[in-house]
Amino acid sequence: MTKADLAEKIYERLSCQKKEAVELVDLVMEILKEAIETEGHVKVSGFGNFVVRQKADRNGRNPQTGETITISSRKVLTFKPSTVLKSRING
Repeated sequence: MTKADLAEKIYERLSCQKKEAVELVDLVMEILKEAIETEGHVKVSGFGNFVVRQKADRNGRNPQTGETITISSRKVLTFKPSTVLKSRING
């Protein structure tokens, strides 16, 4: 599902203009991005949690040369679905 698909579903269910539905999806996505960036986590009840984690430096290997390299630390975004979502997926 894409942002356009989400906007189409909102358009159908709310009977609003397509432009408004697209703006609504864009606004929600922007708010989520800002919250994740500033707070490091977002909890959506009944859906799940988005959490920023810090990964430490680690050793890796260049597959072409076989040379050992150090992969620098970085932040990664993880998602953990809620039990409500898990149960809905698993029927």
